[in-house]
Amino acid sequence: MTHHPAMFDIYEVQRTRRNRGMPLEALALDTTPVGMHYLLAHFDIPIIDPAMWTLSVRGEVRKRLLLTLDELRRRPQTEQTVTIECAGNGRTYIEPRPAGNAWGHDGVSTARWSGITLSSILHEAGPLTTAREVVFTGADFGVRLGETEFYQRALPLTEATSPDMLLALDMAGQPLEPQHGSPLRLVAPGWYGMAHVKWLTDIEIIDHEFEGPQQEAYRITRSADEYGEPVTRIKVRALMIPPGYPDSTRRHRFVRAGTVPLRGRAWSGVAPIEAVEVGVDGAWGEAEIEPSLFAARAWQRWTYAWDAERGDHLLTCRATDSLGNTQPLEPTWNLRGLANNAVQQVAVTAL
Repeated sequence: MTHHPAMFDIYEVQRTRRNRGMPLEALALDTTPVGMHYLLAHFDIPIIDPAMWTLSVRGEVRKRLLLTLDELRRRPQTEQTVTIECAGNGRTYIEPRPAGNAWGHDGVSTARWSGITLSSILHEAGPLTTAREVVFTGADFGVRLGETEFYQRALPLTEATSPDMLLALDMAGQPLEPQHGSPLRLVAPGWYGMAHVKWLTDIEIIDHEFEGPQQEAYRITRSADEYGEPVTRIKVRALMIPPGYPDSTRRHRFVRAGTVPLRGRAWSGVAPIEAVEVGVDGAWGEAEIEPSLFAARAWQRWTYAWDAERGDHLLTCRATDSLGNTQPLEPTWNLRGLANNAVQQVAVTAL
């Protein structure tokens, strides 16, 4: 097994400064404002002239398509509110620390996206009987492991033709901003963020399993020579809005003794949320889950009344979905720190 040192190297720091997380106090909002939405770009952010941009649809299809932005905007539009979580969310809390972007629990957000259904485009192109997977290519370009590449990810055709897959043109009622994939991105509800290809320029239907670099990078492995399992749908998770007020350097929390309302969000990429529990110094109590404001692929709000006694406490929260998936208390180590959904811990002092 290969472990990485605890200290961040300068390259990890540079990557982390180019990306950003959502402040956890934004969990109080049903949807995340554009300027607070978490952000990750693997390469440079492409600055694309919408007038010159086109989307090609090709491969194992009866009819090739080449669509302009104006043509896409003239098509029937639909809207979805979707929670997107980075596959590396929570990586910083894993020991020994895997290399990668130093996410706390802030690599998650929920936004209102609008555009056209991916299934309508695929239906128009007409996949052949040989079609197996759909490859999405973004305009972001760079070098990985010595090889140049455009960012590419694939979905099985059965997933890509799902009616909730969206080719998004707008975010929060406005055209996509450059950092969020302008002029077009894929929104794949329920899937970790690496599947939501930004700056989309090409959709290719292929007759085999796609093995591109970014497809292979997102696999659960415990050593460099292990092939592992692919990262796909978001695992069940609950997060708590940090209660009270913080210390300015270490972000330690302070509350007044007495009844303290605890609030947060819970979500799963595979099934609706069934239960949320809140732990106080290891003792668990059941939180109240509010009715969902959105479809199953967006977070739900939960609340819990904590009778806080004076002193230091450790708060935790964990969610369970309707398929019985529950968050573990401790993370399982893997080489890149992917898809770890261990419970959040919040240290609080009641005064």
